[in-house]
Amino acid sequence: MDFQDYFPIWDKLNTIQQNRMLGSLITRKIRKGTIIHSDSMDCTGLLLIQSGQLRAYILSDAGREITIYRLFDMDMCLFSASCMLRSVQFELTIEAEKDTDLWIIPSEIYKKIMEESAPAANYTNELMAARFSDVMWLIEQIMWKSLDKRVAAFLLEEASIEESNILKITHESVANHLGSHREVITRMLRYFQNEGMVRLSRGTIEITDSHKLTELCEE
Repeated sequence: MDFQDYFPIWDKLNTIQQNRMLGSLITRKIRKGTIIHSDSMDCTGLLLIQSGQLRAYILSDAGREITIYRLFDMDMCLFSASCMLRSVQFELTIEAEKDTDLWIIPSEIYKKIMEESAPAANYTNELMAARFSDVMWLIEQIMWKSLDKRVAAFLLEEASIEESNILKITHESVANHLGSHREVITRMLRYFQNEGMVRLSRGTIEITDSHKLTELCEE
């Protein structure tokens, strides 16, 4: 499919705006592990994912990471164009979790179209509201849910994303997603293993009892 098939409000733009956007598009293939956007980079632009998976996270002064949200096929990343969002103050890093094909819409082009087009402005506001909902959900999880429930929920989410109960993921990666320490996650996973919920091996976590994990999440 072409860009027009992925951009949800394409038919609501006029011909001039469509041509301006198509003429400015940058197509990129991103390798897994590549940092696409960070505070030290210039304003990257809006990212529209054709295929792949991205992770947006924040980094503490002590070097700890926590995932804010993840992006999949046909998702748009707005905060990579933070230079056009003056009210956004936090620093976000965006990394490819898998090999990813995407389009980049330059910030100045999109901002101009957004100023001219009410549908584009409304769509942008909806995107921003959805991402801030993700942030609020994360805050609620951190404040009100114990770590064992968060780890269980994360493992179930990973299994759903990968469509497999065998997860090629390290304890360090789980800790980075959840804003915890590797040693803490390792202790938690060993407890899960002792309870028969997972089986651990080097670089792999196998879910052996998803029902127990689900019950733990719902307690």
